[in-house]
Amino acid sequence: MTVALWCVMIAIFLPYICTGVAKASGGFGLKDNHDPRDFLESLNGLGRRAHAAQLNSFEVTPAFAAAVIVAHLVGTAQLVTVNVLAVLFITSRLLYIICYLADWAILRSLVWFVGMGLIASFFFVSI
Repeated sequence: MTVALWCVMIAIFLPYICTGVAKASGGFGLKDNHDPRDFLESLNGLGRRAHAAQLNSFEVTPAFAAAVIVAHLVGTAQLVTVNVLAVLFITSRLLYIICYLADWAILRSLVWFVGMGLIASFFFVSI
């Protein structure tokens, strides 16, 4: 399995880090797990931002996974380039989450654009 495919697995689990932060910041315990979606929607501050980062992470992961799979299927791209792009994407997602939690809105948006550019790069290197 390539580094890029391992990065897909990492991307799949990254949103759950945000979920943990959101639940911990809101005082959510195992004793009150009857309606976690309603709980997450009711959060403010750090918990709300962590929940938003979680949702965005769930939204972008399919595009990243598709880009990695297409690059592997086409096979014309150099594997080293695909692996580097995948690691850069995961790094951008970690920075994105940090920026979201720290409430650095402008930097967060810039990091988001970098991540989307990296997704597009998988297709360009596969041409």
